[in-house]
Amino acid sequence: MSDKTITVWLPDPAAETVMGGLPDGFRADVWTGGSDLPPSADQVEVVIPPFAVLSPKLPLLAELPRLRLIQLLSAGAELVIPHVPPGVTLATARGAHDDSVAEWVLGVILAHARSLPRFVRAQDEGRWDFTQTGTLVGKTVLILGYGSIGEAVARMVAPFGVTLLPVARHPREGVAGLSELPSLLPKADVVVLLVPVTPATMGMVDAKFLAQLADGALLVNAARGAIVDTEALLAELRTGRVYAALDVTDPEPLPSGHPLWSAPGLILTPHVAGASGHPMARALAVAKAQLVRYAAGEPLLNVVGEEGY
Repeated sequence: MSDKTITVWLPDPAAETVMGGLPDGFRADVWTGGSDLPPSADQVEVVIPPFAVLSPKLPLLAELPRLRLIQLLSAGAELVIPHVPPGVTLATARGAHDDSVAEWVLGVILAHARSLPRFVRAQDEGRWDFTQTGTLVGKTVLILGYGSIGEAVARMVAPFGVTLLPVARHPREGVAGLSELPSLLPKADVVVLLVPVTPATMGMVDAKFLAQLADGALLVNAARGAIVDTEALLAELRTGRVYAALDVTDPEPLPSGHPLWSAPGLILTPHVAGASGHPMARALAVAKAQLVRYAAGEPLLNVVGEEGY
């Protein structure tokens, strides 16, 4: 990179303060995701879109002649990938939300194991509903999508003496490949979904997948709703054979009256797993480090390539 000033678009007016100022050599405009582009549209090289930028606005990125990098604040990229102009690099904020998402996963696993939803309902109704509960201790937890969030989940559940079954797209030492999934699913008491949305993972949790789960198993989806066949999951939940905890749904947001709202054996939260504490501060810290690498001409991190992310 030369000594020229690099223009970056930030997602809101407070972002520069939250990230502790811009690295040397940068100037900022703010694009909050609307139709009106900042006056530096012909100069901007890096865009950090708002976390919840709407898909209809993403084609506007193709109107930026000098755009070279789209740095996301999310770990997921599936909504943005179709709108990345040729020659532009797309990178995620991998690592920024690991602990927050892992904490949510641990929370819903414990809530299910100790029957907390049942007791909350009883409290609302003024009933003393004593029953024996389960426990996480000694259970088998399969983590499907063993990246940085999967590793954070593993760290959080390990003190409970669980048996871990990590699974990733490509096998490596201590981590099984997808080809082993059919033999591992029946062994799991808990299956945690953390895979990204790709053509290969959309709808992968279908009726066949769910049929391989052991009776009483808990399916936890902290990835994306499109990973799970909603109708197939509803069919299993209605039998009472398996349970689920979902932070993401298909469709999302879940419309009023959708059968998932009243599905038995389901813990449902509104896509909040990564939204605790100061997630944007952590994501903006990742973005700031990326800006430093960009200005120095160093290899960028968390790049979404042809094989996905």
